[in-house]
Amino acid sequence: MRRGQQAKIPTPGTNDKRYVAGSIHWRTGMVFATEGPKRDEKLFLAHLEDLRHRLRRYRKIHVICDCAKFHPSNAVQEYLAKYRDRIELEMLPAYSPDANPMERIGWLVREHITPNHRCHDLGELMGMVRAYLESEAPFRLEDEEYRIPKAA
Repeated sequence: MRRGQQAKIPTPGTNDKRYVAGSIHWRTGMVFATEGPKRDEKLFLAHLEDLRHRLRRYRKIHVICDCAKFHPSNAVQEYLAKYRDRIELEMLPAYSPDANPMERIGWLVREHITPNHRCHDLGELMGMVRAYLESEAPFRLEDEEYRIPKAA
């Protein structure tokens, strides 16, 4: 731009946010994502309900969680008591994002989609995130940290 002129940069003017709770199927690499307006126990419960319905053929669903403050909340404990025969939470150690494969997918989304996007609204951005998750599937978990055991 020329000296003394300011470029006009369109900005949406609001700081609306959307959050995604996600799980990755350890064998297939398929990502299950649930979106919501806040990162709280309501989003987590909606994600557990989504997993319970989408993985109907599985008798038991093991969900590996980080140490978010809402994972052990009363509402989550009530939900788990109601569906204890179907869903079980496995907690990761505190401050271990490298041990959580969903963190890696979140890093990829933040690296490829969310920085410097030119979306007109939040719906368009969330569509790009969903399209990215579908286009990159299956996500491979196997590397030096995650060895998938081979059948004998």
